[in-house]
Order: sequence, then structure tokens, then C-alpha cells
Amino acid sequence: MIEIRYVEDKDKNFWFRLDKHLPESEFDKKVRDKQGYVLFENGEAVGLLRYNLFWDNTPFCTMLFVDWSKQKNGYGKALMNHWEDDMRNQGYEMVMTSTQEDEEAQHFYRKIGYKDCGGFTVDFPGYEQPMELILMKDLRV
Repeated sequence: MIEIRYVEDKDKNFWFRLDKHLPESEFDKKVRDKQGYVLFENGEAVGLLRYNLFWDNTPFCTMLFVDWSKQKNGYGKALMNHWEDDMRNQGYEMVMTSTQEDEEAQHFYRKIGYKDCGGFTVDFPGYEQPMELILMKDLRV
């Protein structure tokens, strides 16, 4: 049995076990602004999704992660579906996400209806990374 709900203060320890990139002050904003979700399997937290607004008007999934031991069980898809439904209910017609070109997530996003729409590279010393792929989905279809 799975349950998905907005992230709450009491989820902080779990959240930072999976999300090593979010500053603590931003976690507080995710809770306040309801820009994050936690997925539970039989009452145990196993996955998370966070987002912000790209261009201040387009929901952008900035982190989707399911505990390594729970992957390949449909939880990532369930989180994305939940987020997309929430965004649609809030009146948004398009959503975005990204992943590095060397990550398997790109195949997952395409499988659930996201389309490639560009990318960028960062080559500044200390910040180098593979190309970041940007993907979008039309929520009206």
C-alpha cells in the first residue's frame, strides 16, 4: 500500500538521507510552499519529489528519488503521476524536469511522456558535469 503526501517538518531526517543537494533553508521553504512530496510504502518513507517554478510560472521537478532498495517498483512513476495531477489541478498546463545525459533517468522520463527540448553543459572549473538534458510534458493531453 502506498501513500503520497506533501513533505512535512517531521520528514526532515528521511529527506536528507536521500537528498544531498538541498540546503536546509530550502527544505523549510519546500514544506511551507508545499513543493515536495514523500511516498510511503506500508507506512515507511521510501521516495521523494521536489520541484520549483522555472520562469516563475512552469513547474520543474528538481529531484525525484526512490530509495535504492525500492527502485523498479513503480514508485517513481507514482510520484510523477501524483505531482502532474497536482500541477494540473493547480492550473498548470506544462511541466519540466532534467537529468544528466549519462543518467538512466532520461529513459524513464521519456517512457512516461516527457520530450527532449534541449540541454546545456557546465564546464566551469569545479562545476563540470555531463550535459544536462531538459525534458517537458504537456499536461493538456
